[in-house]
Amino acid sequence: MAATKNRAGGGILASVHKTATGLHEAGLMDKATMREFDALCLTPVAPLTPEEIRALREREQVSQPVFAHYLNVRKDAVSKWERGKKRPDGPSLKLLNLVRAKGLQAIT
Repeated sequence: MAATKNRAGGGILASVHKTATGLHEAGLMDKATMREFDALCLTPVAPLTPEEIRALREREQVSQPVFAHYLNVRKDAVSKWERGKKRPDGPSLKLLNLVRAKGLQAIT
């Protein structure tokens, strides 16, 4: 199952997730338990400070408008995040966490 690899990543967690998926498919694990297990395997999303967002963008060596393009947000959004006027949330925060963990190439 492709979703197993994306959710659980590699190693031990991927193996355990594959086993849980098999148990679910065999009818030995109910849907609710499988959903809870899937949620545990998702990449955690941590809030970022304005300084962390700026450092992240500078680490990737891109301007605010280019960074905004990659994140599919307006260019003033990145500026507001970096100045602490607004905080990223939802999909934007998830993408920022992915960039922090794996680099900009992870979302291109």
